[in-house]
Amino acid sequence: MLALKNVCEFTGNNSNDDSLFALIAEGIDKRGYSIMPTALPEALTHSLFTHQQLMEAHKFKSAGIGRGKEYLQNEFVRTDAISWITGESQAGQDWLTWVAGLQTYLNRRLFLGLFSFESHFAHYSPGDYYKRHYDAFKGESNRVLSVVVYFNSHWLPSDAGELVLYKSDHDKEGVKVVPLMGTIVTFLSEEFPHEVLAANRDRYSIAGWFRVNTSVTDRVDPPR
Repeated sequence: MLALKNVCEFTGNNSNDDSLFALIAEGIDKRGYSIMPTALPEALTHSLFTHQQLMEAHKFKSAGIGRGKEYLQNEFVRTDAISWITGESQAGQDWLTWVAGLQTYLNRRLFLGLFSFESHFAHYSPGDYYKRHYDAFKGESNRVLSVVVYFNSHWLPSDAGELVLYKSDHDKEGVKVVPLMGTIVTFLSEEFPHEVLAANRDRYSIAGWFRVNTSVTDRVDPPR
């Protein structure tokens, strides 16, 4: 619970990216995860939130599990809708620039070998969920670090929809994260099973993953 106490002490936006990156790196180094309430720079938060709200519905597709030929839609596992961020919009470009700065800092500070980044907007309609899962399994994926950012104002306890981050397969309680506007969550992808509880109102976020380079002679992975 000490980790949660430390998290709660940081409750304001911080325009100094290096200071914010240092706090994120400290959490990852000490606990394997970092939870920074309302910490994403305000201008970036507003830009991403506004862009997501203005996106046309057809740009969001039902989310699935797996990758490439193994991709599969499975409503038992998840029911959210997503739209991949390619940098075609100014908001997307700004997000990817900010994330690139985080990547550089974490590689310098923690020697994680982060090579590339992929992310998508996510929309959970009322009742949507994502069952307990890992973002990566040991030795089977090149996802190293997961990043989640939220865009929900005035979120109440009755709205539910928390992210639950479990410390192990045996952890039944977990750490609940309220999806408040500008909150940043980062965690080691192979280490923490997690789930998104069903919400009682629309819930907006970005989910992303830093990856390492596992290319071989005849295959580039991740694709550039």
